[in-house]
Amino acid sequence: MTQEQEFEVVKKFDDYELRQYAPCVLAQVAVTGEFESAGSRGFGPLIAFISGRNNFGTKVAMTAPVIQHPRGDEHVVSFVMPSTYSRTDLPDPSDKNVSLNVIPAELVAVVRFSGRWTRQTYLAKLGMLLNCLNRDGLIQNGEARFARFDPPWTPWFMRRNEIQVPVRYS
Repeated sequence: MTQEQEFEVVKKFDDYELRQYAPCVLAQVAVTGEFESAGSRGFGPLIAFISGRNNFGTKVAMTAPVIQHPRGDEHVVSFVMPSTYSRTDLPDPSDKNVSLNVIPAELVAVVRFSGRWTRQTYLAKLGMLLNCLNRDGLIQNGEARFARFDPPWTPWFMRRNEIQVPVRYS
């Protein structure tokens, strides 16, 4: 079974849940182009890294989710590294476009949904989540991200997706 990013549920709301995520390491690559195809373009360099295209030729297990967040004209696509690795345990990527970044523990508001991976869906679910955060006295404290848990061949109506927004209390 694929390891998922570690978290504890802090509180469940009607519309979303609040989670405390453990620190982790992300393998990341920035790609340009449309929202819908960014995940596919970022997937190749990241899968090459975990498949052994790194300075040690070491394979690293695949985890879930694959994360994507827009940053200007780019999209940053990330794989969460298995929780057994610290940054110093991981090999350096051979591809200069792939970077490894340590992410500290964070409080994150999450809305879960099924469906297609589209910019329209991302923006609609993000808007709904931001309205809920405002209503509940939480403040966005980092970049919103789109998390995908299933391979692309999974039927769209069975896909597990999330919008994740780092937050803090107001």
